[in-house]
This record gives sequence, C-alpha cells and structure tokens, in this order.
Amino acid sequence: MHIDQATEAELREQLATLYDQYDQLVARGLSLDLTRGKPGAAQLSLSDALDGILDGNYRAADGTDCRNYGGLDGLPEARALFGSVLGTTLEETLVGGSSSLTLMYQVMDFALREGLRGAESAWSNAGQVKFLCPVPGYDRHFSICEYLGIEMLPVRLLETGPDMDQVESLVAADPDIKGIWCVPRFSNPCGCVYSDNTVERIARLPKLASGQFIVMWDNAYAVHQLYADAEPLACISDYARQFDTMDGIFQFGSTSKVTFAGAGVAFVGSSERNLSTFKAHLAFQTIGPDKVNQLRHVRFLQDADTLAAHMEQHAALLRPRFEAVLETLERELGDTGMGAWTRPRGGYFVSFDALPGLASEIVELAGAVGVKLTPAGATFPYGRDPEDRNIRLSPSFPSLEDVQASVEVFALCVKIASVKQKLGR
Repeated sequence: MHIDQATEAELREQLATLYDQYDQLVARGLSLDLTRGKPGAAQLSLSDALDGILDGNYRAADGTDCRNYGGLDGLPEARALFGSVLGTTLEETLVGGSSSLTLMYQVMDFALREGLRGAESAWSNAGQVKFLCPVPGYDRHFSICEYLGIEMLPVRLLETGPDMDQVESLVAADPDIKGIWCVPRFSNPCGCVYSDNTVERIARLPKLASGQFIVMWDNAYAVHQLYADAEPLACISDYARQFDTMDGIFQFGSTSKVTFAGAGVAFVGSSERNLSTFKAHLAFQTIGPDKVNQLRHVRFLQDADTLAAHMEQHAALLRPRFEAVLETLERELGDTGMGAWTRPRGGYFVSFDALPGLASEIVELAGAVGVKLTPAGATFPYGRDPEDRNIRLSPSFPSLEDVQASVEVFALCVKIASVKQKLGR
C-alpha cells in the first residue's frame, strides 16, 4: 500500500509490526557493511596472475630496465594502453603510481598554489577559489576541495549528467569558479552516463569560463559495465580537440577496480602543454613511478579486447549483487511512496533517495542493528545534504548472502522511518 493511501490506524498497525521485526534483528547481532565500493575478494582473485607474470623479464618494449629509476611519464606501452581508455594519445597520457586520487590531488594543488602556466596563473592569486560539484557526488572529490580551502558550489545531477544550463550560467557569471568535478560514466553514486550533448557542453566550458578553468574528468568506471547494453560515453578528448580546449581538461583513471585495488596503476590524460608543466612539478616529488607494476599490468591486460574480457568476469560477479539490491528494493518498497532509487547499468553504487528529512534516521536505525551504511550527507559537499534524503548503497564487497541480508534490513529501516514521519512522530 502507498504510504499516502493508508489510514492512521493502518499505519500504526504497520509500525508495530515493523518494530517487532526490528527487535528480532537486534537480537541477531548482525555485523554487515555496505559503506564503500571496494572490490570483493573474488574480484581481486581475477588478477592473481599478475603475481609472477614477468617471470624475470623486466625489460620494457624499448629495452628499458623497469627495475631502475626514471621514466616520469610512465612506460610507453602503459601510456598507449591506458590512453586508449581515456581517448588520449601517447603524448597526452601520463601513467603514475597506484592511486588516481593522488594524481587528482596533485593537479588541484599544483593549479592552486603554483599555477598551470607559472606563478601568475595560480588560482590562489585571485582570492576565494570556487569549484562546481554535481550532487549527489563523490565524497573524496569534496574532501580534496575542503582540505585545500576551495569553496564548493553544488549543481544538480540529472540523468544526462550535470544540469548544464545551471553550470553554464554559474561559470559565465562568476570568474572565481575555476573548475568542475565530473564522474562521467556510471557516476558515483547515481550511476548515470553523461549524454553526448552534456559531454560536448562540458568540453566547451573552458572557452566560457575565466582563465585557468579545468574540468576534472574522473572516468573511474570507464570500463565497468554490468550489462552488454550499457550506454557508452562520448570521448571528451574528441570534443576538446574540436574546440581547442584540451588545456582545460584533465582526465583520470586507474585499475583500482580492474586488478588489485591497492596495487593498481593510475593514469592522467591532458594536453601535451599541461603534462609538460605537471611533470616539471612532479620532478620535485619523485624520480619516477613503479614501472615494474606498470609492466606487469601491460602484460596482463594486453589490449582493449583482453581488458573487456577481464571486465566481463568482474561483471559476472557483481551483477547478482546489484540485482539482489534492486529486486529487494522493488519487492519491499516499490509503489509505497517511501523512496526512489537508481537502476545503474554499471559502476559500483545504487543511489537511494528517501523521503526528505529521513536519511540520517535510516542510517542510524540500520547501524543500531549492525548494518553499516555510508553516512547520510556523504554524497554532498561538506557532508550536508540539504534535504537529508540521499543514501549511497555499495554492494560490491560483501558476500551475496550478506548483500541480501543488508538490503532487507535497509528496506525495513526505510519503512520504519517513513511510517513514523507520516504519523508525525
């Protein structure tokens, strides 16, 4: 029954039943976790062949001994492989260590304090720096801005990507806005794929904005489709070359959810000009990345076809978990008016919108019976969801059995909070 069609007596009866079920969960002493989008153990095991794959041969294609210093750009064959993921050329691609988040932080810090075009171009010269943040979004992007003292301006995230009318209006009106965060394919947490029109308009933004505006294009889930018919993403590099805006685009990716999450390879794509200045900045921090790890990834992943086949193995492990979440939400909450959720075709998350004002209570109810959820507000800048309704569900890491149990508890907590609110309690 839809919550708006139930009588007060029916709601009170339902709430009593729900609390009986809740008390039974308390007695079970559960310990379940849907907080972060980590690969599960079976997914990590798909890449166990990385161990020993070099078999004593540490020579790159050009004869470089990967055990030694140097190679700030990364191995040419690694740049070619991962540049194909980003749509960038060899000269437009740099392969670093294991963390794309590290590369993102380094780019942001460099643009803020030193400037992409020398000291006079540093954002910090211009007073308060602002950044556009599509919401709901990725909490670690927000953490970088907050740590660096960059003011975050939320913009609406639609099914087609950021609300570009809102984005373009803000960028044109405020020269202090220096960039925008984007997770363009299977966005975190909503799972949307930016439309071709949205990608084109984002590629134009550096022309519309004041100087030194950059698009932080975190394509973390570029190859992480769950279904063969998942919507593709237009190549922003193609548009950027057309509009001569490559200097305003930084693309990022990694193998963190492809091979080993803690021992993968991260990469960044941008204009040759940007990478030249960025490498000069990196040269004060490192003599070079871990080329041995890059080499073993190249030999393991080989090419686009091998990578796609590898990712289908990941999808086969993830699909049942996502389907368990979606089927349970539909069965327990469908047509009840107690919330809405996304149905992603790839990525790592399901985004749930409760009735306004209830996300924090739902998370607290679930936590009290042993089910950890991502904190309410985490998908918004400064951890503040103005409507207190969005909750990110991450079903990748637990076992299928634990995912099923967790989402059943979650649905029960949604019902309790929703019925209580309707009764005015």
